[in-house]
Order: sequence, then C-alpha cells, then structure tokens
Amino acid sequence: MNFEIPDELRHPSIYALLILLGSFLLAGCVRFFLSRTMKRIASQTKTKIDDHFIDSLQSPVTVSIVLGGIWQAFQFISFNPSLRHLIFGLLVTMVVISWMLAALNFSGDLVDWLSEGENPRRLIQPKTKPLFLIVFKVLVVTFAAYFIILAWGQNLTAWLASAGVAGIAIGLASKDSLANFISGIFIIADSPFKIGDYIVLDNGDRGRVTHIGIRSTRLLTNDDVEVIIPNAVMGNSTIINQSGGPYEKFRLRVPVSVAYGSDIDEVRQVLLECAKVEDKVEQVPAPRVRFRQMGESSLDWEIWVWVREPAIMEEVKDIMLSRAYKALNRAEIGIPFPQMDLHIKEWPEGSSRNPARD
Repeated sequence: MNFEIPDELRHPSIYALLILLGSFLLAGCVRFFLSRTMKRIASQTKTKIDDHFIDSLQSPVTVSIVLGGIWQAFQFISFNPSLRHLIFGLLVTMVVISWMLAALNFSGDLVDWLSEGENPRRLIQPKTKPLFLIVFKVLVVTFAAYFIILAWGQNLTAWLASAGVAGIAIGLASKDSLANFISGIFIIADSPFKIGDYIVLDNGDRGRVTHIGIRSTRLLTNDDVEVIIPNAVMGNSTIINQSGGPYEKFRLRVPVSVAYGSDIDEVRQVLLECAKVEDKVEQVPAPRVRFRQMGESSLDWEIWVWVREPAIMEEVKDIMLSRAYKALNRAEIGIPFPQMDLHIKEWPEGSSRNPARD
C-alpha cells in the first residue's frame, strides 16, 4: 500500500512550520538531556567545574538549535536577498551573543576552579584571579565581536586598519588612564598589598586598603575618609605595608623623657608596668623598655609594645603616653622641659649692675 502526501501539505509554508516545530522539540529534548542525564553524571565527580560547564551550556545550545531551525525554515520562504542577509546577520548575532554570555559566566567559575587548593604551583594564584578573569573576558568579547563582524559580511582588513588608527589616537589622548591601567595590572599580579592591609605611602597618607581596581586604589583612613589614589601613583611610590609579614601584629615605639638625676631602674619598672596593664597591648611578644640616649635636657626612653593591628596604633600611643605621664608623676619622677645654662665670662664695661659682684 502506497501512502502519498496530499498536494495541500506540500506547500513550502508547511515544510517551514514542520522544521520550526522540530527545532523547538529538538531543543527541548537536548535541554532535558543536559539538565537531567548529564547533570546526574556530573554530580558524581569530585569537582564542581563540570556541573558549572553543563549549566552554562544549556541556554546557548537551546538558542542555537531554535535559531538554526528558524533559519532553515526561512529557506522555504522567498525573500529579498537583502532581507535574507539581514535575517541571517540577526540570527547569527543572537547565537554569538548567547554563547558569549555563557562563556563570560563560565569564565568566573573556571578561574575559581583553577585557583582552588593550597598547592603554590597551581595554575592561577588567588592574588592573580582578577587579572586572569579580565584576560578571559577580553578574549571572549574579542572573539564574539570577530564572529559578529563575519556574520554581517564586513571587511575585516578595513576594520583592523580603522582600529589601529583609533588605538593610536585613544592612546595619545588617554595616556594617564593607560598608565593607571597598566599599573593596576602589575599591582594585582605582584600583590605588594591586598584588601584589608594597612599601608603607609611616602607622602604620609596611611589607611586600610578597601578596594584595588584597574584604575585606582582606595584607602580608608583613621578619620573615616576614603582616599582614592591613581594606580600610576601607587606604582611609583614607596609603600610600607604594616600588615605584611607572617602576622599582622605591629610594634609601636612610644618615646618618653625623664629628668636627669632620675633612678633609671625605677623609670624602667614604672614604664614597663604601664605597658603590662593595658588590654590593647599584646603580651606576646612581651613589652620592652629601652634607654635610648642621654639628650641635651633629658634621659630619653622608648616603650616598645606590640598592638594587634596598625589601625589602632594612634589610639594605643595616646593611652601609653597618658599612662606614662600619670605613673611618672605618682612616682615623683621629673618630666623635663628644654633648658640651657648660660655662662657669662665677662660683663660689659659700664653696666649698672654686675651679677658676679652680687
């Protein structure tokens, strides 16, 4: 028995509709396969990167199948060549954008996965994650733009030539911004400091790092004022990272002066007791007192104490000076002021009064 398709069903519009319905059905089946079967297989592995990869694939694969079906359906419909070219460009652009968005989303998961673990030889270190993420995103957007230009049939040679001229003009006009950008990349890669560190610049600015960007770095001072410093300035400055080292503890030196004639053993004991009774002072390492020098008008000492973090340095210094002043007064140890002895060898002739004769 022979079955023939009626002539009424052989119309191109029917074929286009069938292809369109078939593409939607195929897209649904593929999405179901990815979300159920492949997701179940990926969940049995030790890593999560394959789960993220499958999640990222679902949307662009579905969009590609549906838009591919739409384009095949249009093959059975007569269009003006210019309109056909426009439709093709739009469909390819939407496909490329869907894949670009999926790749941008997956790049963050990929960078996180490559930087996981405690192995110092891993491919990406935590401090270079922002740099690699920026590089991945730039590459993804560049390839997406390349395929979109191809889809519209544009001359890439002319585009590249125009981009070269535009790049020179932009580079000359924004050399300061480029300097900040390059310095930002080196700061992120070299990591002389990180977010949360307390740093001091060579111009005296000090504060806690709250943000490290491509263009600038932000510090929050003890006055709760945010200072925004261009990365080019940061790259050319001498930076003291007071939070660096194996731990964040910071040694503070508090200068104290006493009068000549004071009992140095008593002074040492009084100053040391001031440091031992303060809660904000770390007792490990233990506080120390050092006799620094015999000055012009005083005996100069320093109290060495360790504080938990550099941010409270000024507060601890205020507390220690206040305690030292009160303790020295209680012990009746003199606190000197600048003084000078003047010796007159010869009194001028004709003076009405000669102190040497009085």
